[in-house]
Amino acid sequence: QVQLVESGGGSVQSGGSLRLSCAASGYTGSGYSTSHMGWFRQAPGKEREGVAAISSNSATRYAESVKGRFTISRDNEKNILCLQMNSLNPEDTAMYYCAAATRRAWLWLQLRDKDFDYWGQGTQVTVSS
Repeated sequence: QVQLVESGGGSVQSGGSLRLSCAASGYTGSGYSTSHMGWFRQAPGKEREGVAAISSNSATRYAESVKGRFTISRDNEKNILCLQMNSLNPEDTAMYYCAAATRRAWLWLQLRDKDFDYWGQGTQVTVSS
C-alpha cells in the first residue's frame, strides 16, 4: 500500500519561503518513478485545489495562482517529492497535501482530486501578514 507523509509546514511571514517534502513508501520496485505526483491545498471553508504536479519524467504543471512562486521537484532515487514555496502571502495559508497518480497518463492528468489515487495526511502552512 502506497503511503505518503508530508513534512516542512509551519508559520511564516508574508514574503517568506517554505519547503515542503513528501516521503513516499510502499511502492514495489521502481513504482514511485512511474507515478505522477502532485501537491494540493485546502484552506478553511474552501474546497481542496491543485497547486502543482510533476510527471514521472519531471514535466511540471502549476496552478495560475502559484506560477513563478512555487517549484515542484522530485527525487526518484529517494522517493521524495518537494514543493519550494517563495513569496508566500496570506492567501497561501492552507493544509497542503501530497498526492500520487498511478492510473492516468500525463497528457490527461489535471490538478483535480479524482485524477489522484493516494493521499498524504497533510502539513499545515500558515502565512501571516
